Amino acid sequence: MMKNLTRIATPLFAVALMSGATFFAHAQANQAPTTESRSWNTPPPGTEQAQSAYRDGVEAAQLDMTAKRKIDAKSSHLYVHPPVKGAAREEYRSNFTAGYEAAVKHNSGV
Repeated sequence: MMKNLTRIATPLFAVALMSGATFFAHAQANQAPTTESRSWNTPPPGTEQAQSAYRDGVEAAQLDMTAKRKIDAKSSHLYVHPPVKGAAREEYRSNFTAGYEAAVKHNSGV
């Protein structure tokens, strides 16, 4: 009798736990982003190009740390050769550096 109860109760318990986590994650996703709830790797509001540069900076820093390369945004290939032209280059570099520094700061535990 107890064996049969365990066979039925265990899957039901697992489903209940998983559905609760989904509901909780959905509720968190619907919150308006604030400075406190915005993750360190989420780009600040701005143009799509600025957000892309920030994400590129985060990714470059993570790759540099993983490969044990010099930690310096200005030595990164995407900083030296930004994938944009003209006046947008400085904006890209600025947002790239912000993302890079955010990743380094997060990884150092500061």
